[in-house]
Amino acid sequence: MRLATYNVEWFANLFDDADRLVVDDGWSGRQDVTRAQQIEALGKVFTAIDADAVMVIEAPNTGHKQDTVRALEGFAAAFDLRARKAVIGFANDTHQEIALMYDPAALSAHHDPRGDGQEDGAVPRFDGVFRIDLDIDASEDLVQFSKPPLELEVRSASGTALRLIGAHLKSKAPHGARGHDATMRLSIANRRKQLAEAIWIRRRIDAHLAEGASVILMGDLNDGPGLDEYEHLFGRSSVEILLGEDLYDPHARTALQRRLGAVPTTARFRLNAEERYLQALLDYVMISPDLMARRPAWRIWHPFDDARCWRIEELRSALLTASDHFPVTLDIDI
Repeated sequence: MRLATYNVEWFANLFDDADRLVVDDGWSGRQDVTRAQQIEALGKVFTAIDADAVMVIEAPNTGHKQDTVRALEGFAAAFDLRARKAVIGFANDTHQEIALMYDPAALSAHHDPRGDGQEDGAVPRFDGVFRIDLDIDASEDLVQFSKPPLELEVRSASGTALRLIGAHLKSKAPHGARGHDATMRLSIANRRKQLAEAIWIRRRIDAHLAEGASVILMGDLNDGPGLDEYEHLFGRSSVEILLGEDLYDPHARTALQRRLGAVPTTARFRLNAEERYLQALLDYVMISPDLMARRPAWRIWHPFDDARCWRIEELRSALLTASDHFPVTLDIDI
């Protein structure tokens, strides 16, 4: 079975209020890319990875009129994808949902949040409030997800049960701060909140592992060793918190071992002022120890770093047009 995680930049911009694809020459939101060009490129990428399930980060919006599931299932139908069913969890206000597209012949998946949903719960539901002392001042801080993780109960056609968590962690930029000191204070507060979110997810993972469940955490964690100028203040990145001592992702482990030198990357951003690109490792598929016996194989579909992607010019071009992130896949015997 192949599982994938894919952050699709500006996916919501490709649909109208009735969740129909808008195939025209209007700008998509991606620089110098039209909606028609991005839709075509996404169709090629989703077709090429041919995954049994794709955790879509920054999925189309759910709101008063729009519906993520309807949009994604319409997209799948347009390109005759096997992963033609979709499921989401708690919708958010950012127009960037987290959703799973999957092949119903290969697996079943349904939203199955754990926790009590109450503010006084030690590990509350992901749409609740997490109480934690973030700055060791003997007073509790109340943390809420802007993008609640998607928690799924999954069962493969062969009968393997999984706890699958899709996450999009992000430390907000210090918008509204004036002056160096205010910017630093807000940046540190935002960074601290992201680490608290990582702790919240990690405690849920610990609970699943204690029950003997097989766990997979996938998504855009927007963090990693050396990516944040305030990292030295906190000791660990959110990726390290989530990995703990037991989850495994080879790209994350490589990055942690190499503070200097080349590391894998999953995203490529244009720095307009500098006329160059910045690459980063942001997207992960972490698995629990029991799944290491299932012959897992990871792949980053990077158009320049993956030789198979590089050799196929049409795929290479599609990956660059479709998003500023590249898919990460896990092939595993489940």
